[in-house]
Amino acid sequence: MEELIPRHVAVIMDGNGRWAKKRLLPRSAGHRAGMNRMISLSDHAFSRGVEFMTLYALSAENLSRPREELDALFSLFREYFLKNAAILEQKGVRMKIIGDLGLIPADVSDLVRAGEEQTRAGTKGTLTLAIGYGGRQEIVRAVNEAVRRGEEVDAGSFSALLSTAELPDPDLIIRTGKEKRISNFLLWQCAYSEFYFSEKMFPAFTNADFDRAVADFAARDRRYGKI
Repeated sequence: MEELIPRHVAVIMDGNGRWAKKRLLPRSAGHRAGMNRMISLSDHAFSRGVEFMTLYALSAENLSRPREELDALFSLFREYFLKNAAILEQKGVRMKIIGDLGLIPADVSDLVRAGEEQTRAGTKGTLTLAIGYGGRQEIVRAVNEAVRRGEEVDAGSFSALLSTAELPDPDLIIRTGKEKRISNFLLWQCAYSEFYFSEKMFPAFTNADFDRAVADFAARDRRYGKI
């Protein structure tokens, strides 16, 4: 019997800084290792048949971290973004951005939007990056938009007001880094997601680890509240 592959996998990429600290490296080295792992893991997921991959790259709350760490992280975005957007374009993968880009430096925001535009025609998978993202903030924005329109919403029409309106809800959410919490990620969208928690820090989370998460997902019985 063919293994059930989740259509949409979301990943909370936790533990980059702790991975670096354990190796007596600066936290920026952990973020670089995490960026490389993110790229490789996405390639692997799409090769397995995943159609949508959403990665929690930078939360709204992360932006309260020390300036030195944020500057290093934004430098990584500048270094990697357009180069990897070109690679995604060649592979036919579309990049989508969710979150409040007004919270990050303007030049980084411009790079991110340029990458999104460059890959817009991709049909072989959608890679969504959550940058300056917060689930509560997203819900509040959607509520305010419904109020502004004077509309009464139901679950379907409310989902259409979210930044993920074009995406199916995640089937599987993976969190690395030992913690077992959702951390303000896709709060509305995760209502019936399956969760998989890994003890490994994200830079150490291998493709084989991903495959184990998918196998664990495939063995579950998803009833959506039914018998």
